[in-house]
Amino acid sequence: MIGPERPQIVLFGSSIVQLSFSNDGWGAALADIYSRKADIVLRGYYGWNSRRAVKVIDQIFPKEAASQPSLVIVYFGGNDSMGPHSSGLGPHVPLAEYIENMRKIASHLQGLSDTTRLIFLGCPPVDEARLRENTSTIFSELVRTNELCRIYSEACVELCNEMGIKVIDLWTAFQKHDNWLTFFTDGVHLSGEGSKIVVEEILKVLKEAEWKPSLHWKSMPTEFSEDSPYDLVYSDGKTTLNPSDWTFHREIQWD
Repeated sequence: MIGPERPQIVLFGSSIVQLSFSNDGWGAALADIYSRKADIVLRGYYGWNSRRAVKVIDQIFPKEAASQPSLVIVYFGGNDSMGPHSSGLGPHVPLAEYIENMRKIASHLQGLSDTTRLIFLGCPPVDEARLRENTSTIFSELVRTNELCRIYSEACVELCNEMGIKVIDLWTAFQKHDNWLTFFTDGVHLSGEGSKIVVEEILKVLKEAEWKPSLHWKSMPTEFSEDSPYDLVYSDGKTTLNPSDWTFHREIQWD
């Protein structure tokens, strides 16, 4: 552990989480936005479903840990929603079990501490045509449809509303945009454009949430942000400019 200790924001989920630092991903964007404010911790697992997550939730988020995350952003459902394979193998999880698994995950995370906040992400849509084009022949039959994503997304949203958990309906948020088919690299995983939507939706939730302390980046203190005579000198030649909160380097000026 290195200091000073910062709030932790944990990204927990399947490949959309594991790949969130690739291709101008949403995890990388959050790491930039929260630089010197909070540490973004990645716990993403390619190909996982909610069934596997439930089996190891105690190991990833031990309740006896000395410190607990300030925020956990959770995504499972895309793999669960895939149609069942004839062999019984594969990532498919029946809808009723998916709901109960997500309930168990939520309950465990809610029990970590009184100040651990949660945001769940619902399934985004998929580009079915592109998915068919990009599916490798090394895979056996795959059934992944936009309609199945909708069903699992709605189940996640309904569960979160029931449990009082913040939830982002990505299935709807994506399809509000005419160009939503450009939001994927392969029909499933997110491109930079898709990740922008995820970041916008997360920041919107954080800005509107009445959590104390606030976890919106503009409300959080910047580490070692005091003025210093070692900063760059202002044009008057007498004072220095504190760069601690400069954001002009960002192509997107996040709210």
